[in-house]
Amino acid sequence: MNIACCILCPRACRVNRTAGETGFCGMDDTLRVARAALHFWEEPCLSGTRGSGAVFFSGCSLRCVYCQNDQISGGESGLPISTQRLCEIFFELKAQGAHNINLITPTHFVPQIRAALQESRRNGLGIPVIYNTGGYELPKTLQLLDGLVDIYLPDFKYASSALAARYSQAADY
Repeated sequence: MNIACCILCPRACRVNRTAGETGFCGMDDTLRVARAALHFWEEPCLSGTRGSGAVFFSGCSLRCVYCQNDQISGGESGLPISTQRLCEIFFELKAQGAHNINLITPTHFVPQIRAALQESRRNGLGIPVIYNTGGYELPKTLQLLDGLVDIYLPDFKYASSALAARYSQAADY
């Protein structure tokens, strides 16, 4: 999917992220990771005894006003990395004992993540991959990860369009 006219999420901002423009997610085409570490506070079945290999991506297409990771989702923290570095991070987390790779708020970086996962799988990553999201997704974006993601973990946010509009500016949630 081309991010020169970005339509990765339902907002379909159509900004040219390759030219440095940013959409609602706050990100251009630079892959940014705010944190990568073993995470022991996820669902127990995912964290297990050794932790989940959490990779927190900067920015967010939902941007809930009550976000517990506001500095990350607002794009204020994180370092620019290459897809090759992302592959290395996956293997570093695996070497630390991670039961899985847990991609947190990944939607706006799916093309880069897809490339990193393809390379990692070719090189024998061999642990499950979790797509951990706020649930504001497009099926065609998720299809790009077909065969690469093992578990989809959407955090269901809203049953009400009015509340979704009020707290995330996403009446179509």
